[in-house]
Amino acid sequence: MSLSFLSEMQVMLGKYLKGTSRFQSINKMITFNTAWKEESYECLRTLMIHMRDIEASDIDCGGPGSNNKIWYRVYGTKAPSDKVNNFTQDEISAILLSILSDDQKVTLFNNKNVDISLGLILKKGEQPNRFRGDIYYERNTLVANFRRINQDIFDIKQLNFPEIINKQLNLKYEKSGLFLVTGITGSGKSSTLDSIVDMNNKTNYAHIIIIGNPIEYIHNSIESIVRHREIGEDVLSFQEGTIQALRQDPDIIVVGEMRDPGTIATVLEATDSGHKVFSTLHTCSAVDSLHRIVAEFPPIEQERVRFRLADTLKVIISQKLVPDKHGKLIMVKEILSVDSSIQAAIRNKNIGEIYQMITEGKRKGMISMEQDLFANYKKGIITKEVAMNYANNKKRIQHLLTYSA
Repeated sequence: MSLSFLSEMQVMLGKYLKGTSRFQSINKMITFNTAWKEESYECLRTLMIHMRDIEASDIDCGGPGSNNKIWYRVYGTKAPSDKVNNFTQDEISAILLSILSDDQKVTLFNNKNVDISLGLILKKGEQPNRFRGDIYYERNTLVANFRRINQDIFDIKQLNFPEIINKQLNLKYEKSGLFLVTGITGSGKSSTLDSIVDMNNKTNYAHIIIIGNPIEYIHNSIESIVRHREIGEDVLSFQEGTIQALRQDPDIIVVGEMRDPGTIATVLEATDSGHKVFSTLHTCSAVDSLHRIVAEFPPIEQERVRFRLADTLKVIISQKLVPDKHGKLIMVKEILSVDSSIQAAIRNKNIGEIYQMITEGKRKGMISMEQDLFANYKKGIITKEVAMNYANNKKRIQHLLTYSA
């Protein structure tokens, strides 16, 4: 499935044109030759169809590191596929450039990187399948990763949160505060956020503003008005989007990621003003999340941040995707629900004590990562090795596995 125009394109390019200059020349060729652009686009669509067929979460292509192969991640394991053809670097460049807007190309050539969202109709009559893409440079070649966005949202009940936590996530029962979903890249944070948005969209008359980089799943307005604002397309940054949202009469603000002090401070301001805000962090546990937020600020500001955090934080859900006994992935989680004791621990710089409060907080909907891993082990869903490997607290999981009935 190589591109039919490859030889002709390479003759026109010559041997000595490298890097951005070569990409810009390829871009001119496919821009002024509609058939070449359409073939490149169709080639990517075919790769995405295969991605869905094998239930892959990610696809990687391009660059010396790929060895001209197309790599797919299936149930956590990334490997090259022998079911699709190999592609030269010039072919990959043509394929990737065929899906970018003029503004996105400018960003790519200037920054050596561009994040995009992509909707592709994989089969006639279907709604577009959505993908999150990152296109970047590797050793002066174009490289890309695309992540497939689930078309079907998990019902909130499928996530197995305690009912007391489901109520806190619902605008009907909790009108304000900060709610965090945390985990490493690929841990399903976006899917969990989409489930929470979907639940609120179906059960509340409200205004929901989603600020994403990029926007992944598109929520149709049901009972709520749902607005989607993409970084780079609709708004300049998470911080700007959050500031602007405060003037747009929202009930819920979803901030795709709290990645810098400015965004964190603005999110805390939004919750201070009585809004309900959901966001994410790249942290593995509730305690790590608290440390991370405070550490983003200089020492002189940290006490003020701790007090604001204690006043506004409601729930932290830290999650991981781990392999079950059948080789598929399941979600395990840690849940912190903030009560007066946890508020006091945050204010008094005793964040390290909160882990024990989580382990003892079942009545309030709390559970530690180790407790959830152990529960899945006891049910026969995961192995003991998986429970050990994915625990944050190795001593705690070892104790549970050894001494608990």
